[in-house]
This record gives sequence, C-alpha cells and structure tokens, in this order.
Amino acid sequence: MSRNRFFSFHAGRGEIRIGSKLFRLPQRAPVRIGLGMGLVVGGVLGFLPVLGFWMLPLGLLVLSQDLPVVRRWRRSFVVRMERRNGKRPKRDGGPEKDSKTESW
Repeated sequence: MSRNRFFSFHAGRGEIRIGSKLFRLPQRAPVRIGLGMGLVVGGVLGFLPVLGFWMLPLGLLVLSQDLPVVRRWRRSFVVRMERRNGKRPKRDGGPEKDSKTESW
C-alpha cells in the first residue's frame, strides 16, 4: 500500500524526503552529529530573522541516526502517533473494548 506522503525519513539509507525533494545525510557520523547539533542550536535561536524553529525537529531527526537517546525519543514518538492514528494496536495485546458492543 503506497501512500504519497509529504515527509518521510529512512534511517537505513540516510535519506530525508520533504515533498518531492530528497536529501541525503552525510555518510560520516561526526559530520552528521555536527550537522544535527547545528540545526538544533539554530532551532533554539529560531526567534532570529534568518533561523527558524523548524530547524529543531530536523536537527533531532538527524541526530537520531547516531545517538541512541535521541533515537529512543524518535521511536517512542512514532509509536505514540501510530497508536493515536489507529495503525498500531495497544501494548496489552488484547482486543480493544468497544462501548457500543459491550453488553451488561
């Protein structure tokens, strides 16, 4: 099932797709970490005219490829959003209760 999405991130290939543009991340880890840190710092200073707050999540996304702590944050966020949108079942594994079909 192919869905045309505005944004996608593929950590294995090191690619970020925004719209029709494909951005490849650098292959060397120190360069990726430097790029991610620069984007995070630029995002924190997003109130300045040239920089923007959009840089903060993009920097964390780049850092999530190399830093396990940030990777866990990203993964838990993705799981939460999938559960919220109904694409992933609840953790307990049991069927979800529907108040309409439950009889007393």
